[in-house]
Amino acid sequence: MRILYSFAVALCCVTVFSATAQNTKADSLIAVLGKTKNDIDKAQLLNAIADQYKTSDPKAMLVYAQKAYDLAHKTDYQLAKGNALLNLGNANIILGDYQKALSFFTDAQHLFENASIDNHAEKQKGLAKAMGSIGIVFSEQSNYAKALQYYLKSVKIYEQLKEEEKCAKLYNNIGIVYKSLSSDFKALAYFVKAQKIQEKLNDPNVGITYTNIANGYLKQNNPKKALEYYNKAKSVLDKNPNPRALGEWHNNFGLYFKAAKQPEKAIEHWNAAIQTFESIEDKFGVGDTYLLLGQLYFEQNKTTQAITFAQKALSLAQSIKVLEQVVIAEKLLSDIYTQQNNTALALSHFKAYSVAKDSLTNEENIRRTVEEEMAFDFEKREAIHQKEIEKRDLLLQEESKRNVMQLIFAAVFGLLLFGIAFLIYNRIQLKKNLTLQKELAEYEQKALHLQMNPHFVFNCLGSISSFIVQNGTDSAIKYLSKFSKLMRLTLEYSKESLIPIDKEIESLQNYLELEQLRFNNKFSFSIFKSETIEDDMAIPPLLLQPFVENAIIHGVIPKKEMGSIAVRFTLEKESLLCTVEDNGVGFNESKAQKQHSVVAHKSMALDITKKRLEMIESTTKQKTEFTIEEIKNNNGEALGTKVTLHLPIQYIK
Repeated sequence: MRILYSFAVALCCVTVFSATAQNTKADSLIAVLGKTKNDIDKAQLLNAIADQYKTSDPKAMLVYAQKAYDLAHKTDYQLAKGNALLNLGNANIILGDYQKALSFFTDAQHLFENASIDNHAEKQKGLAKAMGSIGIVFSEQSNYAKALQYYLKSVKIYEQLKEEEKCAKLYNNIGIVYKSLSSDFKALAYFVKAQKIQEKLNDPNVGITYTNIANGYLKQNNPKKALEYYNKAKSVLDKNPNPRALGEWHNNFGLYFKAAKQPEKAIEHWNAAIQTFESIEDKFGVGDTYLLLGQLYFEQNKTTQAITFAQKALSLAQSIKVLEQVVIAEKLLSDIYTQQNNTALALSHFKAYSVAKDSLTNEENIRRTVEEEMAFDFEKREAIHQKEIEKRDLLLQEESKRNVMQLIFAAVFGLLLFGIAFLIYNRIQLKKNLTLQKELAEYEQKALHLQMNPHFVFNCLGSISSFIVQNGTDSAIKYLSKFSKLMRLTLEYSKESLIPIDKEIESLQNYLELEQLRFNNKFSFSIFKSETIEDDMAIPPLLLQPFVENAIIHGVIPKKEMGSIAVRFTLEKESLLCTVEDNGVGFNESKAQKQHSVVAHKSMALDITKKRLEMIESTTKQKTEFTIEEIKNNNGEALGTKVTLHLPIQYIK
């Protein structure tokens, strides 16, 4: 009985169209070919046309595949050349010339292994097709060991490419090889692997796979599982009609019922198989079924019916020249007549059986000789190919050595360049550091001179003079004392890069008291320090003084009402948060007044602070933030100004 393959010819056949449909598509491709000028496109089209003829006209397939090969060879288009070799091999399989087919598939394998093809995925697909096709040739020639070797190589590539449909077909063919080798458990395992993928892809060929699985379970004496898969197979075949597969299903299901001691149902399915095979004129299938019926009736001692079906099988086998069926039919008839004690007919059919068997043996010997020649030729080509690979590998090794030496020289040269670049970079960085240090010194000097601007000193001295003239000697002395202390602190702190926060608060408090005295207590002030701030936490000296000065001069003094200033030092996450808040006229109003003022107080606070913050960031490698915002009520009226500084936490060393 025939083994059920999931596909007929080579791995490039995916879907089987009717001959008419394929010829129609081939005609349309030929029309496109006539309008195509580019040789590369022509080679691809010729391969596509050849593929369309694979089931309807193998000779036409051979012609177009050869044209594709010649054009691809001329243009050195390796991918099209490899596909043309595959088409030539497939055409020769269909025409029955396995030796030529194997030669073309082997050439395709070597091409895809060695050629430089940019599209790696297509190159790997071509290699997998070539190896799978070689497997088919060896399987058809009953060289199952070689077939298995190439099937496994092919499926490994398809697994890497995640081509599940191709994997399923190969799993089925590997299962068939193992079944032919009587490795039923391995065969079943591969059929099940094919089944899972085919179910996932809704592949109609899963019906054939179900039948193969059912046959495997039946052979393992597991009728329950066999019945389950026979039923599954029938369900799929009903949805996807395939007369040949349906006929084989009936034959196999009949064997199931024969094993289950239900001959009536076996006969029922075999009669259904005959009707199915006759509908597609499949004489081989009909002959197989006649033999099954003849054997069953012989086992039941129903010799008349057994003779009828055995003779029908013999007649069909002789007409289609299938020696295997002739041998089985003649042997069955000889056994039946022997049981009837009809020695003359028994001897006659036994002699015919012997002649047929000898002819079959001769055919097998001839085929085996051809197979051996093919195998020898194949091994010879493989040996030549292997020598070429070894020679190429030797050249590659020599080239690799040269490349290594070149890489060593390049690496040494690269290191030399890197060393020079590194020295240049270090010099640039050193220059940058020196420039930064120079700028730092300049900014420190600017801070020393600009923090106490000329207007402030002039106004302080004017206030002292006014107090003395107005007999305010005590107030003048008090003012002069605070002014002296502030000058001393300013000069002292300006020499340091960091001072304790308490010292900064002392300086600010002295300054605010001095300004209070100067402006006749026009404002009140408060300074708040969070308890979480440690005693050795530090801040750059006089960093907040310019903002306090701006709050007084541009915020609360222009205001008619009593003003207030609040200075706060708190911790927020990993930052020191400093705020100066006033309830003055607001930032925008102060800016407008300064623009219309004849004698404007020149404040450098913003520029000085930005520069100092940049220096803090460069030295601490931590980010600083500086914002000025106007405080407004719900009606949008200004209630004052708030300056916020986020500084990195630093400590006195």
